[in-house]
Amino acid sequence: MPTATSNTANAINTSTTATSGILHRLSSIDQDVKLKALRQLKNQIIGNRTKKLSFLKLGTVPSVAAILAEAVLADDGDRNNSFNKNVIVQSAAVLGSFACGFDAGVQAVLDAGAFPDLLRLLSNLDEKVVDAGARSVKMIYQSKLAPKYDFLQEKNMEFLLSLLSSESETVSGLGASIITHSCKTSVEQKILFDTGVLKKLSSLLEGSLSQKDSSLESLTTIFKDNPEVVLKFVGSESGRALSSIIELVKDKFARTRLLASLCLIVLRNTSPCYLQDMAIKTKLVNTLLELLGDPGQVGDEASFALSSLIAQKEDMQKLAFENNAIDKLYCHLQKDSLNPRRLEGILLALADMCSKLECCRSRFLSSQVLNSVVDAIAHNSADVRSAACICFKSVARSIQNLSAGSFLTEAVVIPLVRVLDDPSTSVQVAALGVISNIVVDFAARRSVFIRCGGVKQLVQLSKSMDAAIRLNALWALRNLMFQAESKCKEGVFMELTASLLASLICDPEPFVQEQALALVRNLVDGCISSVEYVFAEDGIIFDAVGRQLQSALKAEIGIQGMYVLSNVATGEEFHKEAVLNQLIPHAETGAQAYIIKFLQSNDRRLRTAAVWTVVNLTNSLSPGAVDRLEILRGAGIVSQINNMQNDPCLDVKLRVKTALGQFKTLDTCLSHSS
Repeated sequence: MPTATSNTANAINTSTTATSGILHRLSSIDQDVKLKALRQLKNQIIGNRTKKLSFLKLGTVPSVAAILAEAVLADDGDRNNSFNKNVIVQSAAVLGSFACGFDAGVQAVLDAGAFPDLLRLLSNLDEKVVDAGARSVKMIYQSKLAPKYDFLQEKNMEFLLSLLSSESETVSGLGASIITHSCKTSVEQKILFDTGVLKKLSSLLEGSLSQKDSSLESLTTIFKDNPEVVLKFVGSESGRALSSIIELVKDKFARTRLLASLCLIVLRNTSPCYLQDMAIKTKLVNTLLELLGDPGQVGDEASFALSSLIAQKEDMQKLAFENNAIDKLYCHLQKDSLNPRRLEGILLALADMCSKLECCRSRFLSSQVLNSVVDAIAHNSADVRSAACICFKSVARSIQNLSAGSFLTEAVVIPLVRVLDDPSTSVQVAALGVISNIVVDFAARRSVFIRCGGVKQLVQLSKSMDAAIRLNALWALRNLMFQAESKCKEGVFMELTASLLASLICDPEPFVQEQALALVRNLVDGCISSVEYVFAEDGIIFDAVGRQLQSALKAEIGIQGMYVLSNVATGEEFHKEAVLNQLIPHAETGAQAYIIKFLQSNDRRLRTAAVWTVVNLTNSLSPGAVDRLEILRGAGIVSQINNMQNDPCLDVKLRVKTALGQFKTLDTCLSHSS
């Protein structure tokens, strides 16, 4: 009796024999045998990626491409040969099947040189040949690997218009697919409008299901980020087409409803002045929420469309909230065995829903959605893990729930700390974004994050070769240090070390420099003992701050650096003297006092920070304040501040008033002592 192993081996041998048999018959000189082999091959690979890959490895595509090329050449000499036309149809169908949803197959077809022959079929007099060619080329144009179509060439535009004008829905659909694939620039979008392509596409909205869908996709591509084209489309006779698109949101076919919704969303995002009617907006929201329930690809993509509709728009988020979007998204999130694409989309839609409105965040937390989001942080898919972190970050913007300690629990923190070591950079960056939010305040609960090893991970990530990771790790550490207790600061500083902080302040990336300086600003804020951190290891942090301020090209770096000096200037006398020496370089160095430049800056925040530093240096209760004032006066800083009494910024004006008051007090003391 044969065993299971022998049965499997026999099945493999049979399959291998059948495969090699097809390959052998493709090279037969008998045309009947070759035609039957093409049909067999087509039937085996349709919808079967494993079979496609198997035949691909055996070099089948070049063989089929050669058969097509030979048949096309023969057809040019004898257009009445019906058998030869069957060979053309079958070989084109095989190549299209290889290309269908399979990038490796598309590349093989292109490498075999079959693409020009497939294009030639579109000019054939036989409808079946044209249809077969159009189907195959359309399959190729559904891949990113398809050749870029040059809309700038007149002959190409004429050919495209002929495709769109064809009575064959396959051929007109191909024309639309070419647009969707290749139209990338505003110049191309304008050319397509000016040459009448939008009129052709608009007429297809009244055609078959396939034509409607292809037209909607192409229109979406042409509208995207081009207000000029949208204005012309809505304002012309094509305005009737806009009404057709709105009607298609109610179509009986789910994919058509989704594509019509996406088209309107892109149009509205490109030109927000259109589609302001509340009924249309409500219909879009409800249609997309309804499409979430579709079991296929439409359901997978509906949540991404919803995100696009509501992202950064409080009015649309409120409208979606009023139509129970949070509850409906959560309902779908609870379903078993969601595929990664659908799960990612739902999480991102929830993230956009909770990005601005506290009512959405409160509903999110009251529905226990957070538990599902935390579970998703450990998902096998990197895209899902990233989406879960992005969702969590939106919810963690809630000051009310941060203060209630809703997030800094071990059940939440441990998965977040683990994912900091994720192999995907995008996941790490997203997780750092969450941590930056949840550690920003409420010192009593920071110990949970520290106890779970969070600080060690953040310090490690601050050394990353990836600038985005360094930036976000420092951002999280900066927020952890905000109004932190002395014990917390000490623990973080021991992990960071002065040398690492100094090197980060001098990082090649300006954004990293800014966050490193902001971290030091928070580190030295508060009690006088905190000021000592910048003087550790012979003051390498303090020196690094001074070097960055001297060469600062970005206002943000100047702002953070000046607040470091301002905080240090609240310390003891020798701290203040150190700051003064940074601000007023010794004459022999020849360096200009950069604080003058900051006081004259167009950035009100930088002017404010600079004046604050002077205020802290000239506190009238400080023993050395009189001497420092004289040095500042000699450097022209006092006269500059005096000229700022009518500064347009109220914050600056108030700080200037404080400084001038202190100057007056110190001058009075000086006159009395003399």
